[in-house]
Amino acid sequence: MEFIDPNVVDLSRFQFALTALYHFMFVPLTLGLTFMLAAMETVYVVTGRQIYKDMAQFWGKLFGINFAIGVATGITMEFEFGTNWSMYSHFFGDMFGTPLAIEGLMAFFMESTFVGLMFFGWDRLSKQAHLAITYLVALGSNLSALWILIANAGMNMPEGAHFDPETMRMQFESFVNLVFNPDAQAKFVHTSVAGYVSAAMFVMGISAFYLLRGQHRQFAARSFRMAALFGIISTVAVITLGDVLGRLDYEKQPTKIAAIEGLWHTSKPPFEPWILAALPDDAKQENHFEVGVPLVLTPLITHTFDQPITGMHELEDAAGPRIRSGIEAVSALRRYGVTHSDADLTLFTQHEQDMGYGLLAARHAPNQDVTNIPENQIDTVVKATQPDILPNVFVTFWSFRFMVFLSLWFFALFAISAYVSLKRRLEHNKLLLKLCMWSIPLPILATEFGWITAEAGRQPWTVFGWLPTFLSASSHGVSYMVFSLIGFVLLYSVFIAAELYLMFKFARLGPEHDSMEPHAQHDAPKPSAFDMHPTAS
Repeated sequence: MEFIDPNVVDLSRFQFALTALYHFMFVPLTLGLTFMLAAMETVYVVTGRQIYKDMAQFWGKLFGINFAIGVATGITMEFEFGTNWSMYSHFFGDMFGTPLAIEGLMAFFMESTFVGLMFFGWDRLSKQAHLAITYLVALGSNLSALWILIANAGMNMPEGAHFDPETMRMQFESFVNLVFNPDAQAKFVHTSVAGYVSAAMFVMGISAFYLLRGQHRQFAARSFRMAALFGIISTVAVITLGDVLGRLDYEKQPTKIAAIEGLWHTSKPPFEPWILAALPDDAKQENHFEVGVPLVLTPLITHTFDQPITGMHELEDAAGPRIRSGIEAVSALRRYGVTHSDADLTLFTQHEQDMGYGLLAARHAPNQDVTNIPENQIDTVVKATQPDILPNVFVTFWSFRFMVFLSLWFFALFAISAYVSLKRRLEHNKLLLKLCMWSIPLPILATEFGWITAEAGRQPWTVFGWLPTFLSASSHGVSYMVFSLIGFVLLYSVFIAAELYLMFKFARLGPEHDSMEPHAQHDAPKPSAFDMHPTAS
């Protein structure tokens, strides 16, 4: 068993986290804008009103900028699995690589092909054909997210595979179980709809900017209204589906849910409070202060009033027998690799489900070898390993709360914005317009916090319960990791700068022509049920 320099592991984790966070700045906007464009173009096809075509083309231009930068940042991330996480790739490559390959062949190529037709087909295709292309772009982008999240779900809930002691890998065995992994289905819808929230706030915020400046008033008012209504529906869906994910974590990843809730001891239903704020101390394993709402936590997580939630101290205690069993599994596997004895294989099979806990104990074993622990030291190794089953509680706890608090803010802002828009009083509410404009980056920030919650909460595993993170990295040198990290930061900083420059430039320019500005209103068809009042703002 080869141990990697802990500094290399930390640098590999840091680089991958930055890569994913950079990339995920663009993904939600891509997912959400595609369906918003489809909605705008649908209204154009149904009503024939030019302004909705202008809306689809203008917001489509900003989508194109975001899509191009997002593709560039995503490629690097996929290469990192091979360069920086070779042990993980060897151990879990079949399960992880299959959905990624399908994503590239079925979803990404489909999306890229139809993006070109969407941009250059306005004057070459019929209205109906172009609308179909736009929906195919939306479908392709969301299918990309589906297959990537299927791959990620296998890391959180390994289903559809079994460990092969001959190859020392997780062998792919069930495509159906892989695709219909409950974690994948819940996470896909939750992530996609979070993208719709990001797109709604993006469109609403830029529209608010135009209204504050008195520019493109009718264009901005219609875009604002559609975005606000789209945002309300999406925010409700995000919160609802987040509850589904919480219930799933409660059943499958109890350490994550306990860390999310800052629950060091098993709850006492139904009076256990949901902690709004606290300062979790990972070293002392306690919260320094707590501000909570009583009678909320138990029904929120368990959907009952009498079912307890296991605390982190009790989870540590419960891990003790699994660590002992895992040490037996690793020892039997090591012997089987030499002797190919049926007795060793049988013993390994009996303890197979705890193998990961035996690997986790390796850092605390003499000479980092769990197969030769003296009998009088096993208790010491087990006790030292037990705290390792917990993620970083402070990070998991607060990243989840930032995500939740921001989601509540979005719901309130969308609801008030929709009401004011329907009352045709937008330009009389300067403060609301400014809040919408300054809230543009917040949904992206919320999705970043959601990703941190999911990934930090899975630690100390890359494959939950099977492969510890400290065994998953490649055996690079520290200098190599520092060099690649610096190169990565410089390259991605250029991408970010390009994205911001182009977005600001084209957002400030606005639509190329506004068919509802005063000079063009005499050409406008009779307003339809989809429109606001002609004088509304």
